Amino acid sequence: KAIDVIDEAGARQRLLAPDIRKSIIDVNEVELIVARIARIPAKQVSASDKSVLGNLERNLKMVIFGQDEAIESLASAIKMARSGLGSPDKPIGNFLFTGPTGVGKTEVTRQLAMQLGIELIRFDMSEYMEPHSVSRLIGAPPGYVGFDQGGLLTEQIVKHPHCVLL
Repeated sequence: KAIDVIDEAGARQRLLAPDIRKSIIDVNEVELIVARIARIPAKQVSASDKSVLGNLERNLKMVIFGQDEAIESLASAIKMARSGLGSPDKPIGNFLFTGPTGVGKTEVTRQLAMQLGIELIRFDMSEYMEPHSVSRLIGAPPGYVGFDQGGLLTEQIVKHPHCVLL
């Protein structure tokens, strides 16, 4: 694996124009290659990820007001999952934000995505109230036209496996 990363970094530099090539491949270049191979944001590979996680709760509380308990629970769960104690084949977390309009449910997800440096994917679930419209979201069942294509949700998850999904 390490040889593949070095080879990929060298090949990436080789494809650049001679006047902008680097003579020495640095840590940032290796982090970028590892992130691209693993299909995760480059920010998650770097050492700065520790500081982002360490300051996550504080940074969220600075922009989200009146939801301290929810933010503490959210930040704690994310830190626990990112520490490696969670299963690697499962999501970092599934969180259900409930409450009346205007309490900050959507804003928490926006700020979380921004703090973690990952994509925010949003679906308006009012479009899927009819039983037949669910197939647009998750794809057609086997035997139906469009089974091989997948739905809007599944396509987005394949494109952005590391995201905040709202």
